Amino acid sequence: MEKEENLLELEIKRVSQKFLEKISDGEIELISHFDTDGITSAAIMIKTLKEMDKTFSVRIVKNLEDDLIKNLPKDKIILFLDLASGSLDKIKEAELKEVFIIDHHEIIQEIPNRINIINPEIHDKQKISSSCLTYLFCKELNPKIKESAKLAILGMIGDSLEKRIDKLNHGILTDGEVKRKRGLLVYPSTRPLNRTLEFSSHPYIPGVTGSIKGVLDLLREVGLNPSKTGYKSLIELNEDEMQKLITAVMLRNPKAKNKEIVGDIFLIKLFNKLEDARELSAKINACSRFGCSALAIQLCMEIPKAKKRAESIHVKYKQLLISGLKIASEIQKIDGKGFVIINAKDQIKETMIGTIASILSNSPLYEEGTIITTMAHYENKIKVSARSVGKTGRNVRDVLNRAVEPIGGQVGGHDCAAGCIITQDNENNFINNLKKNFEIEVVKI
Repeated sequence: MEKEENLLELEIKRVSQKFLEKISDGEIELISHFDTDGITSAAIMIKTLKEMDKTFSVRIVKNLEDDLIKNLPKDKIILFLDLASGSLDKIKEAELKEVFIIDHHEIIQEIPNRINIINPEIHDKQKISSSCLTYLFCKELNPKIKESAKLAILGMIGDSLEKRIDKLNHGILTDGEVKRKRGLLVYPSTRPLNRTLEFSSHPYIPGVTGSIKGVLDLLREVGLNPSKTGYKSLIELNEDEMQKLITAVMLRNPKAKNKEIVGDIFLIKLFNKLEDARELSAKINACSRFGCSALAIQLCMEIPKAKKRAESIHVKYKQLLISGLKIASEIQKIDGKGFVIINAKDQIKETMIGTIASILSNSPLYEEGTIITTMAHYENKIKVSARSVGKTGRNVRDVLNRAVEPIGGQVGGHDCAAGCIITQDNENNFINNLKKNFEIEVVKI
């Protein structure tokens, strides 16, 4: 493992030096994904390029559409962050002058000679976020960017990789001066417990999430009563109080594993205040999924006017998320051995179904290894997100790829979390292909 990590570091050094050479007299087009990992990657790169006084433009996208790639300027240096590993053939066809990719998603196509790519999938599939890769890359361009390390950690947490901290990630945690406390993995850990538990979606707590009565019953049960100023926050609990709370939550979540409920709480200083990193990550995600990617970047850049507006959007997003989970629980599902398909059509916003699939995959509702596929309409297309419960079993990306291949579409992601875009006129074909592939897999098993 040590050898492979060194190879990744060497590749970061090599590609960063080539990037430095190419940008000496060229303009940069930066294209990044719209989730927390992509936004924080973009913010780190923006800070670095500004410090270097380079000319660049930025685009934040939900998906890397074929038309977007085809219409990219041929005379600029194109830099993709947190995407493009699944679009190598299309990038090659576009005949772009210079292309750099920093990404961590699976690669299933041959890497063209003229594409410079940093991706841990090439190096023993190391688990590291695009934001952390971008930070290490930018640190090679400008060693004085340690202030951006905390953004890399926010991206890592946004992609749920904080439980897999290796040597590279540990160094970034040190650079970012991140504080840690062991405890119940509900957030925000810095806010009153009654509000935190009511909106807890990761983990989802049956009978508590979305229920004020359920929250108050749980807190009374563990002896956590409010003072004159209200309930304590999670990080204010003593060891005995924390253990009682953990036990009560686990009793309501009997199928959940201890490691899913208990872990490190990361605290990061933003706007000169110590905040729960998961809460900050969720705020960035909420802004972007509400169509306010520029605001999400401003939040990362600690621009004061962005803070209040981002908080307002986050409140609305949490309310919509609870509503979306309710719809997902009530909607008619297509299910079988080891799979569930939830076709929300236009009842749930397409930017939210990935989050809902993730929450459901971490809930006690489904057996380990079950693949949860959520679908939502937008424009004339369908956004599909799939997650594997317990992150075990079949390769989700492969399953989606086989279902999409006969009808055409874009697939991207990881072995346990992937997504794709299809046209609405292929809806029934896709569902039939997906069911057929699930059934074939069951026969194989």
